[in-house]
Amino acid sequence: MLTILGFAMIATFLVLIMTKKMSPIAALVLIPALFCVAVGQGAQLGDYVIEGVGNLAPTAAMLMFAIVYFGVMIDVGLFDPIVRGILKFCRADPMRIVVGTALLAAIVSLDGDGSTTFMITVSAMYPLYKRLKMSLVVMTGVAATANGVMNTLPWGGPTARAATALKLDASEIFVPMIPALAMGLLAVFVLAYVLGLRERKRLGMLTLDEALAREPEQETVSTGAGSTRGGSTGTSSTGTGGTGTSSTGTGGEDRLRKDASASGGGTGTGTDADPADEADDDEFQGLDPNRSTLRPKLYWFNAGLTAALLTAMIMELMPIPVLFLLGAALALTVNFPHMPDQRARIAAHADNVLNVSGMVFAAAVFTGVLTGTGMVENMADWVVGAVPDAMGPHMAIVTGLLSLPLTYFMSNDGFYFGVLPVLAEAGAAHGVSPLEIARASLAGQALHMSSPLVPAVYVLVGMAKVEFGDHTRFTVKWAILTSLVVLAAGVLFGIM
Repeated sequence: MLTILGFAMIATFLVLIMTKKMSPIAALVLIPALFCVAVGQGAQLGDYVIEGVGNLAPTAAMLMFAIVYFGVMIDVGLFDPIVRGILKFCRADPMRIVVGTALLAAIVSLDGDGSTTFMITVSAMYPLYKRLKMSLVVMTGVAATANGVMNTLPWGGPTARAATALKLDASEIFVPMIPALAMGLLAVFVLAYVLGLRERKRLGMLTLDEALAREPEQETVSTGAGSTRGGSTGTSSTGTGGTGTSSTGTGGEDRLRKDASASGGGTGTGTDADPADEADDDEFQGLDPNRSTLRPKLYWFNAGLTAALLTAMIMELMPIPVLFLLGAALALTVNFPHMPDQRARIAAHADNVLNVSGMVFAAAVFTGVLTGTGMVENMADWVVGAVPDAMGPHMAIVTGLLSLPLTYFMSNDGFYFGVLPVLAEAGAAHGVSPLEIARASLAGQALHMSSPLVPAVYVLVGMAKVEFGDHTRFTVKWAILTSLVVLAAGVLFGIM
């Protein structure tokens, strides 16, 4: 009976969040509470939740302060020179532009937020793709796959969810996975290089002057999941996070040069602006060069602090939550010594902090009930019986392979909180440690970032003016290949 109720609870949770009948936080709390009562253990619900909260508090703290830290680093301009340098590197070479897209997406992904990554990457690279008439699905595919690999950072979401669901330390999952993830990122760069060569062969090599002389195509696009291409209507639509607002666009040599400038970037919304409002050649709109939060005099301090923080994390000098707590406090104090400014920066990132930390604490109810009532053990016994004995010792590989379709067709919440604990219990019965199962579960993230269940992907296709179907058809095969590279590297390196 517990087996049936356990699967019913997971199925109910998945259906409600995938059909958007409930938010993940509400479903994580209410569904297990109802099923806990249904199995006759409602009196123990409080104990299950308190135990779960105690286990998950370090993970919630890590996510909270990591979001604040990297948010502050973007605010103060740590990544601005990197964006400028990548744009200058790209020039008018299609191959360099595609590789630059992968590099920029990977670097900006350090903040752990896919929407931010896509907004900055598309804003900076879109004018170059349009000027050279390059394939925009190449841009979205490379950016999404690079972000998917980097999404496995402890503060990116999946690693924290795996740690939360299995009550493990995030650093124990992530640090040994670094070589495999590095191979996955290398695969993304090789992919970008190959796709860039294909674009170079199709379009030919151009000088910057020749690229500037090209008139960009005008189109009417409906952002979001799809787009409708028009002829030479002279209109274009904005793409700020999936909303569409039309504005007319006119030509002009000055504008052409500024739009196509290798260091000029995009307008941030994909529209053609008036010449008087255009940024200077050494500016870009993905990161506002005139924002009041910039701290150019503290650039090297912030760069050194970030390098020291990441080094300490890799070397495991302290627990990751403590490192980010100290780093966020130091970054705020040095960059914004006045209390009103500190409050403003914290408030600016409060929405992301609340959503992520709230999800973690809500997960305490789900995992607490699933474990405390004995559901997960009964479901694991059923899974163990279904897995052939010959496959039992290879449950980590099985988990890695299952992570590809499961994280594509369901949310990370559903997979990591609903499915992973069952796989971990099944693996334990065959002597496979939960750590190996957790690491293997990260393999599918390169594919997950193009899932229709990921809100950030609509920001990507919307700002790039690409139909979601086109993006999916182009990206899925490359994302699957990248995920398999990560899984194969993990096996070869003995990580799983």
